[in-house]
Amino acid sequence: MGKIRVAIAGLGNCASSLIQGIHYYRDKDPEEAIGLMHWEIGGHVPGDIEVVAAFDIDRRKVGRDVNEAIFALPNCTKVFYRDLPSSGVVVQMGRILDGVSEHMKDWEEKYTFVPAKEPEPDRKRFIRLLKDSGAEILLNYMPVGSEEATQFYADCALEAGVAFINNIPVFIASSPVWARRFKEKNIPLIGDDIKSQLGATITHRVLTDLFKKRGVKLDRTYQLNTGGNTDFLNMLNRHRLKSKKKSKTEAVQSVAASRLDNENIHVGPSDYVPWQKDNKVCFLRIEGRLFGDVPMDLELRLSVEDSPNSAGVAIDAVRCAKLALDRGMGGILEGPSAYFCKRPPRQYPDDEAYALTEEFISRGRERPHEMPDYRGRKGEQVTAEVL
Repeated sequence: MGKIRVAIAGLGNCASSLIQGIHYYRDKDPEEAIGLMHWEIGGHVPGDIEVVAAFDIDRRKVGRDVNEAIFALPNCTKVFYRDLPSSGVVVQMGRILDGVSEHMKDWEEKYTFVPAKEPEPDRKRFIRLLKDSGAEILLNYMPVGSEEATQFYADCALEAGVAFINNIPVFIASSPVWARRFKEKNIPLIGDDIKSQLGATITHRVLTDLFKKRGVKLDRTYQLNTGGNTDFLNMLNRHRLKSKKKSKTEAVQSVAASRLDNENIHVGPSDYVPWQKDNKVCFLRIEGRLFGDVPMDLELRLSVEDSPNSAGVAIDAVRCAKLALDRGMGGILEGPSAYFCKRPPRQYPDDEAYALTEEFISRGRERPHEMPDYRGRKGEQVTAEVL
């Protein structure tokens, strides 16, 4: 079927796990391929993915081969495949914009970004680099809260005619303005905010849905997460955390029998523990009432390596985007967005999102996406200054 040529904006832990995985599964037979949701999608297997362009702002990564840069600090995820050949692709200086939080400058270099001194490239150069590389899909791995940077890369993808996968909780696919722009240019879009393969949000959703289906009245719930990667360090800035909390909270609220009052639900990252590195620990508590109005509660502790957990979903999102390109489909991919992301344009129960995605893969069918009317709501403006 040929290669799937991807570009990556942000070579952090998630990109490292994805690139390691591409090479790890390239050496596997289908029956040995543990940890994948799909071995093959539209004729494409994991090893068909090839990174042809990459952007970062850290001086320890810029100018290095991609397959070396993914192991540079501050990356701290588990290394499960180190013997990568030279990719021949050099990491280019990205746009910083709002990609680095001010408070991160106070931390030791081994924990945080060290921005390169060279000037940031202009928009035209990014578009040219995407076109010249032959990239078909751009993956956004900017830090949480990078609204300007995300919009910049989304705009470059549009101008370069490249599909866009928005892995972070900045609202692109769920913004009517951006959704319409991708639809008008017939360019595939998947987003927003990638779910983990088996992480805190998907587990919380499944349990919340189970309460609904078993007739248990949900009274209150929390999800508390700790971790030690740059994502958790970045989210110590509560202003940057706003979109993340909104995305994760809505993912749970959308599957509840009835929406909880804000005081009865807390979902979101909680604290940064450096020695945890890329390991995320989630504490869930759900309180409800059973038959006869008798109270019950459930507590769960989940420990996962954060970035491989994300890569297990991203590797399917890439192949679904490629499938859409092969079929001449553009705009929001509703089934894959609902199944792969926490904040898609339209929320579905996970079993229905799974069925929609399987139907998309096997038959190339998508439900027509009904674009909401845009009324200039706050937070959805796309300004010339940002672009």
